[in-house]
Amino acid sequence: MQTRAILLLLCLLAASAVLAEAYRWVDEDGIVHYSDRPREGAEVVQLSEYSRDTGARLYRPPPQRDADDDEQATDEPFRYASLSISSPGAEETLWNIEGVLNVSLALSPALQRGHQLRVYFDGEPRVVTGTSFQIEEVFRGEHNLQAEVIDSTGRLMIRSQPNRFYVQQSKVATARP
Repeated sequence: MQTRAILLLLCLLAASAVLAEAYRWVDEDGIVHYSDRPREGAEVVQLSEYSRDTGARLYRPPPQRDADDDEQATDEPFRYASLSISSPGAEETLWNIEGVLNVSLALSPALQRGHQLRVYFDGEPRVVTGTSFQIEEVFRGEHNLQAEVIDSTGRLMIRSQPNRFYVQQSKVATARP
């Protein structure tokens, strides 16, 4: 009986170590992707304790640079580290919002001059002016939200993961004659 308990404990410890890994890769368009599954050419990213609990932030160590790298840094194109939808949360159910959805995005580093934020609400693109904004006429049901940053030429810089959420409305009882 003791050996079974020890084996179970070892299996649980091994499973938690596997769950703590994330992988990062850049596709041919220069978009950074993260996943919990390994992929050819992907690098392992160590997650902080915070991200393992909530999935909210990824830790990526700063790149190591030499004196030669500083000269080449000006030639490298600008890249955003992350873009995510902070609110509404994924799979969140919102109650009685009266048709107005408050949205918050997390973008790192901040939006650069000449770049635009574009949001897809239920597949329809909308250009927004900042990382906090409202979308009107959001009614009961399932909705999808995704954000991306585009540069002045219209090239995609980074895209968030799609975010599905739900809106519920309490029914108001009406008196019958």
